[in-house]
Amino acid sequence: MQTSFDAQITAIVFDAEGAVFALGDGSVRFEDGTFSAAHDGAILCAVVHPSGNGVITGGDDGRLIWHRRADAGALATSANGQWIDAVDASAESGLIAFSAGKILTVLDAKDAGFRRDFQHERTVSGVAFEPKGRRIAASTYGGVALWFARIAEQKPTFLKWAGSHTAVTFSPDGAFVVTAMQDSQLHGWRLKDQKNMRMGGYPSKVRAFSFLSNGQLLATSGAQGAVLWPFVGANGPMGREATEIGFDEGSLVALVASQPKHGLLAAGLNDGRVWLADPAGQGLNFLKADKGSPITALAMSADATRVAWADEDGNAGVATV
Repeated sequence: MQTSFDAQITAIVFDAEGAVFALGDGSVRFEDGTFSAAHDGAILCAVVHPSGNGVITGGDDGRLIWHRRADAGALATSANGQWIDAVDASAESGLIAFSAGKILTVLDAKDAGFRRDFQHERTVSGVAFEPKGRRIAASTYGGVALWFARIAEQKPTFLKWAGSHTAVTFSPDGAFVVTAMQDSQLHGWRLKDQKNMRMGGYPSKVRAFSFLSNGQLLATSGAQGAVLWPFVGANGPMGREATEIGFDEGSLVALVASQPKHGLLAAGLNDGRVWLADPAGQGLNFLKADKGSPITALAMSADATRVAWADEDGNAGVATV
């Protein structure tokens, strides 16, 4: 499928039925042509609903909205109408988390009355649930705050590392937390002893990272190829070198997408191309071989059989792999 939209696509996700495109004009477009326009302003972040039905979006109107093909409704609003910068959801626990300014908010998809607000000293840049969905990591300046998702009164565990952390993720086994940093590197912590992991050497800022191959590899953007860090054994990438696939001196990998239980990796380049590869195999399969505007959104379906992408000019595609 190839299509184009009048606004830039800010995020793509796959729900149980297909690809879903979130746009800068505040609308959501489903692959089947269904349209939802519930935001008064741009959509800044998106995630699949814990049920697998539809997408949750956060906007610069301070609203968190659940869009389905036949319906859309607000789940929450941020304090003082602040922009909702990041969102995550857990199918395992049924919880939803979003950040607006210095506040991390947790909701329960099955209990409309449940809400927890966690205050931070600095702006929260990213949120991520652990694999079981019971704890949440919030990246901020100076490190990561770890919260128990359901407990109202608590002090977070703070993983310290100087600098601005812009995004966060857990390893699929829950043993490591990894952040992207403003100064073109990753940082990580092994949770059992809070041992630091420095993961540098990037020529540009890392905008995306994603685990694959049963959590044994972490793929990232930010270089001329897709960078792969090994997460095998109790030490993860500590003391080990990263590898790179799809190296091309004339381009940069802008985004990567994968699924933790599968071995395929998709990459979107700053020259408009999109490729798919198996790090254990040979060569690249170009899903979009024509050069053009930079790829600004990329997603892989949960079963790793489909990839969707979009570029800066609003052109989008979905391919079965």
